[in-house]
Amino acid sequence: MKKLGLIAGTGELPKIIAAEARSQGYTVIAIALDPLADGNLSSYVDKIKRVNVGKLGEIIDSLKESGVKEAVLSGKVPKSLLYKSKITPDLRAIKLLFSLRDRSDDSILLAIVKEIEKEGITFLNITSFSTSLLTPEGVLTEDGPSGDEWKDIAFGWRIAKEIGRLDIGQTVVVKNQAVMAVEAIEGTDEAIKRGGRLSGEGAVVVKVSKPNQDMRFDVPVVGLNTVKSMIEIGARVLAVEARNSIIIDRERFVEEANKADIVVVGYTG
Repeated sequence: MKKLGLIAGTGELPKIIAAEARSQGYTVIAIALDPLADGNLSSYVDKIKRVNVGKLGEIIDSLKESGVKEAVLSGKVPKSLLYKSKITPDLRAIKLLFSLRDRSDDSILLAIVKEIEKEGITFLNITSFSTSLLTPEGVLTEDGPSGDEWKDIAFGWRIAKEIGRLDIGQTVVVKNQAVMAVEAIEGTDEAIKRGGRLSGEGAVVVKVSKPNQDMRFDVPVVGLNTVKSMIEIGARVLAVEARNSIIIDRERFVEEANKADIVVVGYTG
């Protein structure tokens, strides 16, 4: 019997991944990261254990005890937890953090993956269980961008790719080919709100994958919360990288965007 270890952070994606994995014949063993993972994740998996997000040794031991040989990382784990005393790291996590050359997202996540893979557990691409969620290319909403908005998308794309290359973030907010906000540790939704406060109505939000994106972790994800953040500040356009990003509940996502007169584009540069 195939077993899949699901290390689950925040949001709906872990539940979607679990359901798809089970449909592919996997028994899903979830490590629900506390305090992040959704409380009703247990309804979507075969076995679940809640583990504090800082207890790397316990996460590894739980996977090994369950006989897991394949795993996925799914759901956001905000790096801001490191600076808000919400994590109580165990000795294994402390040693890993002190071994890092820096504390960028990629450095932390890649180190965690390598540490777990030392124990004979292989990490799979998230897209192995979420192909239907990948952003298609083209305009997804009833309306498309204006000529000036297309210019902002192209401008924002170049900036977003560069901050992705530097492993700062994946999202920028622009208006009239000027940068209003760059995503950093606060995450996409807060970056959108910050940019909107500076730009006023009509901002363009661009979210991309990093160059050479590792599809095992930190794949760009948008969902209803993204739309809500855009509505809050009167943003006009969301451009998301086609084929290398995920839209949660796409049908409802597009429906809510249409209601709010927000344009959504799957863009490839």
